[in-house]
Amino acid sequence: MKRIYWITFSSALLVVLAAFCLHVLMRDDTKQRKITIGFVYVGDTSTAYTGNFVKAQKAIEKKYAGQVKTIPKFNVTEGSEESILQELVDDGCDMIFTTSFAFGEKAKEWAGKYPKVQFCQSTCANANDKPVYKNYHTYMGAIYEGRYISGVAAGMKLKQLIDEGTITKEQAKVGYVGAYPYAEEISGYTAFFLGVRSVVPQAQMTVKYTNTWGSYALEKKCASGLIREGCVIISQHSDTTGPAVACEEVKGEKIVYHVGYNQSMADVAPTTYLTGCRINWEPYISSAVQAVIEGRDIENEENATVNGNDAGAGFDQGWVQMLELNELIAAPGTREKIDSLIRRFEQKKVHVFQGDYIGVDPEDDTDQISLKKEYKENEKSSAPTFHYVLKDVIKIE
Repeated sequence: MKRIYWITFSSALLVVLAAFCLHVLMRDDTKQRKITIGFVYVGDTSTAYTGNFVKAQKAIEKKYAGQVKTIPKFNVTEGSEESILQELVDDGCDMIFTTSFAFGEKAKEWAGKYPKVQFCQSTCANANDKPVYKNYHTYMGAIYEGRYISGVAAGMKLKQLIDEGTITKEQAKVGYVGAYPYAEEISGYTAFFLGVRSVVPQAQMTVKYTNTWGSYALEKKCASGLIREGCVIISQHSDTTGPAVACEEVKGEKIVYHVGYNQSMADVAPTTYLTGCRINWEPYISSAVQAVIEGRDIENEENATVNGNDAGAGFDQGWVQMLELNELIAAPGTREKIDSLIRRFEQKKVHVFQGDYIGVDPEDDTDQISLKKEYKENEKSSAPTFHYVLKDVIKIE
């Protein structure tokens, strides 16, 4: 009887060991899988927005050397992405990263056509809209966190100027150069402005739109107009150095400082640039690539807030980063304040979209919201949804 038990036990053990070895071998084989990855860029490395994505592309090329082949497509105009997506599919891409909001509709359509290809779309919130495709994903960093901290740094500079008698409280005017009146822009400049107002409650802001993502001439022209109107701080959601250069060129004539986005402006505006923020795309892209190599679900591999096929995170996971601080001109204590706020964002202790404000939808003035009750940005999607202009304190030109 003992012999029978021993034989049975040994046989079972061998089966388990064989299954385990097969599992290990299959995992090792999966880890050695080679994939082809397409990137669809709205610009090129001359623009900071695309440049930040390219940094992530280069990082995965290094991290997964020998396992990934990348095919970047630069300067893809909005409306021409259909042919580019088809080219990448025909070239054998296993996954495709589309990097502009306007590419979202076609990227999702192509995901429906090619279920074996993983499509990852940034700055868009349509992954969970019907029809839902398992191979279509959206992602974005919670950039409002960085915008708010940038605003606090700007507010501290304004307060220093007021305390020194350089300007009055009534002259605490902020200018903002935006690309389009999308929720992404409105959410960003509102968070920035609320950061300013947390330090200087009397601050007012004017926004000028260029209606293009990247035009040096238009951005500089808008910034120059805001400076002439008396704005002491200029910030932007646009892709070139135009606004920063506009600030630097009036040095000695006007009192004005610049807060950037996506890239440090210290090289082009060394005496007027304060700080800025950017989205770090590498954590998401790296984890998504790892998931596809290993045959796993992308969202299960992300250290992020996941809603269906959408993922987002902020300072807590390194998806949002502050740019360098120009400590030569920043107000005393700015570094310490920035570091403190980053820790508080990591702990989910900062409430940005809150206060005695009424927000109005710029496309429907009957759609209004009170911020006496906090608006929780990115609660249901990684892409910003706040699209209300704060009444009486933010002016659109």
